[in-house]
Amino acid sequence: MLQVQDLHAYYGKSHILQGVDLHIDAGEVVSLLGRNGVGRSTTVKAIMGEVPPHGTITFKGTNIAGLPSFRIAHLGLGYVPEHRDIFPGLTVRQNLMLGIKDPHHPGKWKLDDMLGMFPNLAARADTAAGVLSGGEKQMLTICRTLMGDPELVMIDEPTEGLAPIIVQQVGDLIAEIARRGVAILLVEQKLSIALRISHRVYVMGHGRIVFEGTPAELKANDAVRREWLEV
Repeated sequence: MLQVQDLHAYYGKSHILQGVDLHIDAGEVVSLLGRNGVGRSTTVKAIMGEVPPHGTITFKGTNIAGLPSFRIAHLGLGYVPEHRDIFPGLTVRQNLMLGIKDPHHPGKWKLDDMLGMFPNLAARADTAAGVLSGGEKQMLTICRTLMGDPELVMIDEPTEGLAPIIVQQVGDLIAEIARRGVAILLVEQKLSIALRISHRVYVMGHGRIVFEGTPAELKANDAVRREWLEV
């Protein structure tokens, strides 16, 4: 479904991504792991067109490298940014409705689905999103992306700064997304969530992929964990 080959990206003169290769198949959950600053978020931003990509990025057979972000989204690639970019002055309901790609052809995710899965959002459906807690804002951001009916969704650091009980809820939501057949590329610091829900994992270091394998293979590889993941 998604194939990334020899991807490079720069911030000014800084060469951040130095030949990233990865792929995600339909319905697959893949986690992108690594310490802060190794290029994980830059990878998803480059795929989504928010950072100029240099390399080949193919989604469902179409080369999307260099396309504007809105065109990439319309092809069925969703993106949940790290900073929970909601519209604070709009209500929860209005934020969710903005995620709909085609109101004449609604997808598998409906407004009632979102509110039904998250009673907190349902209770605040007509409340301005800016007053939500951090966990509620994260849920809203993920749900708004789903309203666009993506076939693959990239989720960047969804549990950052959240309380443990909300972390569990976010993990359960991601697992539910996968159960409904949506492929996922997850950028995550917490190994417990990534290893629980992923089919495969990639580990990044210095702007490159340094490991690819199953969660079980990563758990068994002490050298990779010590060098590239453990603090």
